[in-house]
Amino acid sequence: MDGTYGPGQRLVIDQLGREHGISSVPWRESLRRLEAEGWVDIVPNAGAIVKSVDVDSWHRTMNLLARLEGYATALSAPRLDAAELAEARDLNKQMGEALANFDPQRFGDLNRTFHESLCSKSDDERLNHLVHAEWTRLDLIRRTAFWYAPGRALASLAEHDQILDLIEAGADADLIETSVRQHEINTLDAVAKHEAERKAAERARS
Repeated sequence: MDGTYGPGQRLVIDQLGREHGISSVPWRESLRRLEAEGWVDIVPNAGAIVKSVDVDSWHRTMNLLARLEGYATALSAPRLDAAELAEARDLNKQMGEALANFDPQRFGDLNRTFHESLCSKSDDERLNHLVHAEWTRLDLIRRTAFWYAPGRALASLAEHDQILDLIEAGADADLIETSVRQHEINTLDAVAKHEAERKAAERARS
């Protein structure tokens, strides 16, 4: 799930075993699990194939994550201490450095860590599991989403600071939940707008 095997790539068990020094039995079990989680398709006579990006599915899952994460952050916020909030500020600063260095993978890694850290004190383990699972599902696409919506990454950093300001000020849970949810929706809107503009430009050239 780190991008080593790209969309459409065939995963051959014998080859995977040679590359990683692991026997075929664990690989078969792993591929069945990845199929259940939506990462690969098992095709008769072809084996496992890494799924291609489903943009509609990404949008639906991002909408779900926005709601789950907003609620989880609102639950977690009162339990976050000064040191944890300072660490979140530092993560956001590091994201700015990654942006300046045009390092999308590091930006994406830090972004996920930032968001999950703000949910970390929620006492609802089922909710925490759902947030983590959706982040894992979206991670590969999410790492690049900002870079296909010009200006979105920078705006995202400012929104992170605003969310931290609310938490530090002891803001109402509903306000924190709404702010986190809108932060995620803003990314969706920015990507959708850029995609629409890109397609319009392509039609104009054709």
